[in-house]
Formats: sequence, structure tokens, C-alpha cells
Amino acid sequence: MTKKPEILRTETIARTRIFHVERIDLRFSNGQEAQYERLQTSPGGAVLIVPMLDKNTVLLIREYSAGVDRYELVLPKGRIEPDESVLDAANRELMEEVGYAAKKLRHIKSLTLAPGYANHTTHIVLAQDLFAQKLAGDEPETIEVLPWPLKKITELLDRDDCTEARSIAALYMVRDQLASAT
Repeated sequence: MTKKPEILRTETIARTRIFHVERIDLRFSNGQEAQYERLQTSPGGAVLIVPMLDKNTVLLIREYSAGVDRYELVLPKGRIEPDESVLDAANRELMEEVGYAAKKLRHIKSLTLAPGYANHTTHIVLAQDLFAQKLAGDEPETIEVLPWPLKKITELLDRDDCTEARSIAALYMVRDQLASAT
């Protein structure tokens, strides 16, 4: 097994409201030294929720995505607050963004976004047995909620406004898990 490199030095080189960029000096087990840069994010990571309105219908949201400057159809998601569990964060975000809470929440998998330079982890959570429950969120505009048949993922991916990889991966994971459970 390859030994992890030794971190010789870590230095913050940029910080904004959202991003924290670090430079790290490393020494590998073969003696080679190198400098890397990485994005640090909130320690708890984020949740991405797959809210199932019924056994066949997932609830997507349409929200503005600044990184690509357009509206995207995605699954609800958000940051895990300090001292908040993954499942509590998922239920809170569900209430804020979709207007539902879930009686049944299950952690499916944790995914990294770009592990070569970012420490961000997204926890995928399946939400079932939904009931109407709204919490005020931090979104600057009302989020549109769009019910979508889970069996029509291919048609969803044919759309130009559904490109977010975490949402796509989560939809396939949940579709396959629900199909194998029946």
C-alpha cells in the first residue's frame, strides 16, 4: 500500500465568503516534494436529497446556478450546519426548498466532488413518506418544484437544463435501489 505524503506546510492563499483556497507543501514517500492547491469547504459537507413523492415520482427543483449562469433542474441540496446530523440537514433542506418533510430518511452514499483539489463531500439521502411542511429558506427567489417520473431519467438527461452530476448520480442510485427492493 502506498504511504500518504507528509504535509510539510499549509497556507491559506485566498478566502471568500464561500471559498477557502490552501497551498500545501508535500513530501512523498520517495522523497519528492511538490506543492498542491486545494479548496477547503465546510467541515460537515452538504446533503443532496432524493425526495420521493410516491414510489414512482421524484421531486426536482429548478433553481439558478451561478456557476453556469442558467436555471438547472436538480435535486434539493444544502450545507450541513455545525452540530447538525446528515439526516437532520436533509430534512431541513427539504422543508426549505421543496415544502415537504420526510417521515423516512435514509443515507444512501457519500460522494466527493473533485477529490484531486477539493475536500467537499455530498451525502446523498433518500426521503420517503413525505408530508407538507414548509420552513423559510435562504433562497433569493421562490424555487419551482417539478414532479418527475423516476422511470423517465433518460428523458430528463436529454434536457439542456439537467446537467448537475451529483443529482444525476443520485437519481440512478436511488432508482436502482428502489427497483431491487421490490
